Amino acid sequence: MSGTGFTLIMKDGVDPATAPGKPPLPPREHQQRVEDGLLIDRNIAVTMRDGVRILVDLYRPAEAPDGAPNAPMPVILGWSPYGKHGMSDTLFPPHSGVEAGWMSRFTAFEAADPSYWCAQGYAVCNADSRGMWLSEGDVRHNGIGEGEDCYDLIEWLGVQDWCNGKVGMTGVSYLAAIQYLVAQLKPPHLAAINPWEGFSDWYREFAYHGGIRETGFVPRGTGNLRFSNQRYEDTNANVQAHPLYDAYWESKEIDLPAIDVPAFVVASWSDQGLHTRGTIEAFRHMSSRQKWMLVHGQKKWAHFYNPESRELARAFFDEFLKGQARGVEAWPPVQIEVRESARVHPIRAEREWPLARTEYVPLWLTATGQLQHAPSAVQGHVVYDPCHEEGEARFDHLFAQETEITGYMKLKLWVEAQGADDMDLFVAIQKLDTTGQPVGMTFYAFYENGPVALGWLRASHRALDAARSTPEQPVHSHVKEERLEPGVPVPVEIEIWPSSTLFRAGETLRVVVKGMDIYRDALPMLPFARHEELRNAGTHVVHVGGDFDSHLLVPVIPHG
Repeated sequence: MSGTGFTLIMKDGVDPATAPGKPPLPPREHQQRVEDGLLIDRNIAVTMRDGVRILVDLYRPAEAPDGAPNAPMPVILGWSPYGKHGMSDTLFPPHSGVEAGWMSRFTAFEAADPSYWCAQGYAVCNADSRGMWLSEGDVRHNGIGEGEDCYDLIEWLGVQDWCNGKVGMTGVSYLAAIQYLVAQLKPPHLAAINPWEGFSDWYREFAYHGGIRETGFVPRGTGNLRFSNQRYEDTNANVQAHPLYDAYWESKEIDLPAIDVPAFVVASWSDQGLHTRGTIEAFRHMSSRQKWMLVHGQKKWAHFYNPESRELARAFFDEFLKGQARGVEAWPPVQIEVRESARVHPIRAEREWPLARTEYVPLWLTATGQLQHAPSAVQGHVVYDPCHEEGEARFDHLFAQETEITGYMKLKLWVEAQGADDMDLFVAIQKLDTTGQPVGMTFYAFYENGPVALGWLRASHRALDAARSTPEQPVHSHVKEERLEPGVPVPVEIEIWPSSTLFRAGETLRVVVKGMDIYRDALPMLPFARHEELRNAGTHVVHVGGDFDSHLLVPVIPHG
């Protein structure tokens, strides 16, 4: 399969009936039945614009609450490759925070619960995307083709005689990212979107963090795409074939400013290395006049399925799919949880993102491992072994007064690799309590001892995209490599993904710089994102002081 300027790597699919951990595939034929108050249609074939048919499951109320015929109703759509037959009510382990009773046995992975939504007068549609499971065609992973398929399904749903002509979308991760992709195409019947944590930049957030290839989640995600009777797009192979930003990655780009549909965007500080950056960037750049963002500091699946969160989503959809006045227009444009720890994260209303009152303050690195308010006139350096698990550089700042840091941090370093022509830099921002002990933050969907924020950069990818970069948020172009010269320090600017943390007087912000993943242990700390294809050798040198303006730029939020 050829794209514009590249050839897409495809592989033969694996028999869908052999998928581990999935219930048996239902028969491909359409079946209808009533169960637990739901009118359930399994495997409705919907024809795409090129004649390929995908299969969807449709849930509707078996009857209206008052016994009268059901009036036309809106639809909540979940688009996914994970299998509409795979239900989630027993999937999540205890440390995910998802509690028993939060969803029915009809709930597909990371999708809306049909029992709840149908009881509120909605239909729910879950789709098996092109090529997945028993849907026809070759599997397409993101890109305009998948967006067009989703567009076609929305338009099919919108004209059914039981539909009121309005379709909304919700869901986590894949089910969120597809919403950006289809909303930019403006299907007429798409009335509102509710992306709940989904990346929007496939190179920088999914495949290559700072130009360093991700080797954990990408292969795992690709493995979930192979259950097909046709061919599937081998994302892991394509990622390896395109280490620089080229036509392949351009084919995955999303025109975020083209999105103008009402949007309730939910992001988290905890998905460092996966969804945090992209969800917030989607909100920032979409053009929707009616848009709201909530950024939490909790475990993502627990937050999505929590009944309080579900009621927020219902108010949003009632307003824009049913035309009911639910007060959504009066919501604060932005709400953020300001974290003190994994368990303490009070919420606050804001008018915009990033916060307009932000004061960007540089903290200067010293050779003694400090972060101080004034640059040092004394030139020095810190060295570490990038190939040893114990090798790292640490820089601490002890807060004399209560300080909130909310927004984008940037770490500028002058670096040198002794014995190598490249270097991989991993950065963690951490919080220490008044006794110097780490304060854990929620990390991904399971963990409570993670960092405040993370950043990455391969030094040869240090060139910036001047049009997109700002002083507080560097964006790297990744279109070419610039290897290092022996004995020549170079400046690098490392984007730290956004976060929000309150530091009390006597607490410490720590910067850790390392040559490998900083969070790499088994449960309860194992992150999904891993980076095992590294270029490190010899010794890493961080130059500070004097002519070397190495510093951490922090977004301080004044109060009072």
